[in-house]
Amino acid sequence: MASAVEQTDELVREYLIFRGFINTLKHFDADVKADKEKGFRVDKIVDQLQQFVQNYDLGSLRDYWGYLDRRLFSRLEDVYRPTVIKLKTSLFRYYLINSVQTSRLDKAQEFFQKQAAELQNQAEWKDWFTLPFLPNPEVNPAFATYFSRQWADFFLVSLHNFLSVLFQCMPVPTLLNFDAECQKISLLQEENELFRQKLFTMQVEMHRLRKEDEEECAHHKLPAYVSNMDRLGDSELAMIQSQRNASQFSQPRGSSFLSSLLSQSKKGPTRPPQSSGASPTQSGIVLVAKKEPTNNQGTKTKEIPTSTKEGKNVALSEHSVAQRQRRIQDHGKERKELLSKSASQSSERKAESPGSEVDPAMELHADLMQTKVSDAKAKPEQSFIVLSQEEYGEHHSSIVHCRVDCSGRRVASLDVDGVIKVWSFNPLMQTKASSISKSPLLSLEWATKRDRLLLLGSGVGTVRLYDTEAKKNLCEIGIDENMPRILSLACSPSGISFVCSAAALSLATQLDSTAPVTVEKGLNQVPGKLLLWDTKTMKQQLQFSLEPDPIAINCTAFNHNGNLLVTGAADGIIRLFDMQQHQCAMSWKAHDGEVYSVEFSYDENAVYSIGEDGKFIQWNIHKSGQKVYECFLPSDATGPFVLSGYSGYKQVQAPRGRLFAFDSEGSYMLTCSSAGGIIYKLNNEEKSLESCLALGGHRAPVVTVDWCTAMDCGTCLTASMDGKIKLTTLLAQKS
Repeated sequence: MASAVEQTDELVREYLIFRGFINTLKHFDADVKADKEKGFRVDKIVDQLQQFVQNYDLGSLRDYWGYLDRRLFSRLEDVYRPTVIKLKTSLFRYYLINSVQTSRLDKAQEFFQKQAAELQNQAEWKDWFTLPFLPNPEVNPAFATYFSRQWADFFLVSLHNFLSVLFQCMPVPTLLNFDAECQKISLLQEENELFRQKLFTMQVEMHRLRKEDEEECAHHKLPAYVSNMDRLGDSELAMIQSQRNASQFSQPRGSSFLSSLLSQSKKGPTRPPQSSGASPTQSGIVLVAKKEPTNNQGTKTKEIPTSTKEGKNVALSEHSVAQRQRRIQDHGKERKELLSKSASQSSERKAESPGSEVDPAMELHADLMQTKVSDAKAKPEQSFIVLSQEEYGEHHSSIVHCRVDCSGRRVASLDVDGVIKVWSFNPLMQTKASSISKSPLLSLEWATKRDRLLLLGSGVGTVRLYDTEAKKNLCEIGIDENMPRILSLACSPSGISFVCSAAALSLATQLDSTAPVTVEKGLNQVPGKLLLWDTKTMKQQLQFSLEPDPIAINCTAFNHNGNLLVTGAADGIIRLFDMQQHQCAMSWKAHDGEVYSVEFSYDENAVYSIGEDGKFIQWNIHKSGQKVYECFLPSDATGPFVLSGYSGYKQVQAPRGRLFAFDSEGSYMLTCSSAGGIIYKLNNEEKSLESCLALGGHRAPVVTVDWCTAMDCGTCLTASMDGKIKLTTLLAQKS
């Protein structure tokens, strides 16, 4: 909700400036600056309460809590009222404990003087009136618990969680839902586009399979006019018979009718004899043609006189009937020849099943279908189907980072020459923004909420905030002159802050990383620091403590809600930070050498890492970094990455970007290789990796990957040392 409020404030400012409401804008900015709700940012509200406690400002503390009670807590249902009262009681006790611990007993006495009227009738405060007069209250059984660090931390976490849930559940105005609705519409549009692509792909595949079936069956299928020969013969016979019947009703019984029958009887013997292989229908045609003139022989001599006109009609009918009979005979010959060929080809099948009459075309079709089924059973079922593979080729040097934004609509890519490209790939591949940095860039990260913003870490100790839509730098901040290398950036999912890893110059910094040199171990064992910055104000909030010694942090990653941060360092140690307490919760030695890449698992019960020792390891974070299993990856998946050329040319690049990425369910992993990405299946039961699919498509080693997932389709990004980025669209096979 805090990010939505922040973005809505920006939209309101933009609107007021556009309309020219300058006075309204001034009042609006003043109100925002004096906002007691701190833009619904829970961390700011808790910090304000702590500040009042540490400054012994009881009046401001009471007023601020009263404001929160009237403005927020009063909207809650009555069932939550006891929780609010308990939090208020704990807050006042927190104030008293802080006063006693800092030896400000006068402030504790002042508290009871001002609050006596309100607290003297409450049973839970009965013993607390003696607190300022006890010599050692921290050892008193009634107060010992409240003087412990655990109680204070527990109270602050409870207050933080209560406010977070309150802000998430409270009703918001329509304007605050604007960004969420826009993102929802964008996601729906993308899903529709994916479904259209999926439907089109399935239609193309069905058309291709149907065409293959037709081509395979074409050699075994009889021509259409042959398979319908019996029907053609019957129709010709019916036509002749109908014409004869019509002539019987339309013409008188005279010499014309007898002459036509006579001419047929004369032509009858000239036809070639029908073979025994003719069909019954053909035999019937011959028999009818012979019988009719025989039956009418007796009437032939009775009606002799005819006219010239009738003679012409008889001649025409004789000619048409003769043509039809000739066509029937030709069809009979062709049918006989083709059927005899088909019979000889299927003689073996007929020998196996004598007495059964089966269409040869049907037999061949059945055999073809049986072969296809057996082939399908023989092939193992693949987890993914490659729908397409496209190439983005606007970089001309080795890629350092390649990341998809949180909405899955755009990609930001960075090469070793400092060229930044922001581009979209759905539905068309198109460059949206391009920039060239004068100083070398080492790290890149998308802002979580406002995905138009890009964080860029340089090699001269600065972090730049770049607006990809306005195509300009919004601001540039200096981190530390003594630690100029910004190795890693990670933005919190809440969007309110980001972490920045700064490190001193390594022993190989003076050498160009793309020069033909050998990357040796231990060159990055230099001091470093991990800082937390506010995204809105671009001011440093705090510096994390790195134990046992400050060291360069190579990689960072947040969990889904930003409460945990995992880091991998040059000393091979993985550190897990509690972002609510801003402390290191646990750390353990993970790799022999540097940690190159680290990520949370899908259920966030584990952490995966890849290190300089070539190992891929899963760690259980609930058992202080207990190793679940480890696997050795090929050297081209972990780096350093080597590109060889003619005349002994050799380019070496140390790992910088993300070396592995997971699918939407965390069951499959995409890694680098020398010729393209490789997808592995995470087999947690057998504690192993199973190679599933090689994407290929590259001529140079892949140095960084990313996996954008949406519905059943996902897009794998693989970037290589020749500046080529491949986008492979996959369709997951649901079992």
